[in-house]
Amino acid sequence: MCAACLQKDWTSPVYAFFNPIPTIHEIDGRCVHEFACSARGCKVKVHWYLNTKDARSTGNMRKHIKLCWGTKVLDAADNAKDASKWTGSIVAAFEWKGKGKITYNRGFLCFMKTGRPEYYLPLPNTVLRDTKQVFAQTHVCIARMLQEYHGWLNFTTDTWTSPNHHSYVAICVHLQHKGSPMSFPLDVVELAKSHTSTALANAFEGVLNDFGITDKVDHINKWFTKF
Repeated sequence: MCAACLQKDWTSPVYAFFNPIPTIHEIDGRCVHEFACSARGCKVKVHWYLNTKDARSTGNMRKHIKLCWGTKVLDAADNAKDASKWTGSIVAAFEWKGKGKITYNRGFLCFMKTGRPEYYLPLPNTVLRDTKQVFAQTHVCIARMLQEYHGWLNFTTDTWTSPNHHSYVAICVHLQHKGSPMSFPLDVVELAKSHTSTALANAFEGVLNDFGITDKVDHINKWFTKF
């Protein structure tokens, strides 16, 4: 019988700490299921000898989990009967500690690793660094595309005030690319002043300057005054 078929009977939470599909082979003529620990850097493999009475015992697996993951993690897995009953908020799972420093609290880690403890979560600072790099590279690509575009560029704006009384203006661009319409936001700018035509025009011009496409629009102040 294949391992995939046997998995239907593997309902214990301890299986989540090992690779989903075990290796099936023989050791000294005995058929064995070999479960590899999914912890990062761990090379331990737990063997099931199928010709014994306790072939499906998870005792050795639990012993390794306590050593590799810790007793508290195993206890949490035993208590997590149904991951769908999780009611925590993702927003509430983040915790700010210190100026400008982001950390993962225990609730967020449990939420992300429920049913998949082998997942590796990069450090918050790594995520922050990579996000900034992706944003900067995407900004350069979009700016180059708009600067080299020979057709008409159409812009739309939207302003609003958030529940915490901060005012913003969003600026989007619309164009035709290879025969298909394309729209995407260029920037969202905080507008900490009245939404007058002059203030909106200045914010719009600032975004155009950032993308190097000021020459694509004429009479900015006149356009905002009109509408």
